[in-house]
Amino acid sequence: MSTLAGHGHELIPRPEQNPDALRAALATVAPGRLEEMQATKDEAFARAVEWQSLSPEQSWVLIWARDIEIARRPDLSARFAHAQSKLELEDPVTAQEALRELSTVLDDAMKVVRG
Repeated sequence: MSTLAGHGHELIPRPEQNPDALRAALATVAPGRLEEMQATKDEAFARAVEWQSLSPEQSWVLIWARDIEIARRPDLSARFAHAQSKLELEDPVTAQEALRELSTVLDDAMKVVRG
């Protein structure tokens, strides 16, 4: 495990942003999501063909790089899980705060993977 300033421990190194590296990383940090990853990859490929554009595949890479960034970093993963658990509460203020926190975690992870 490595430690980065402000990031805490990382379960695995940040993978390269290509399908094979992302799949290998996901198999380590969240193997239960491999089927979901493949399904969304298939959908992105179909849209890319239909649209004659690489943007669906580029989006797929960024989304999975972001999700893996969260899963590989216990600090982000804990914040994400805690916020998700608050979404089920009936208090609208708590739910709104949870949505803001989820958005912040997703944004933070996306900033990192975009470089």
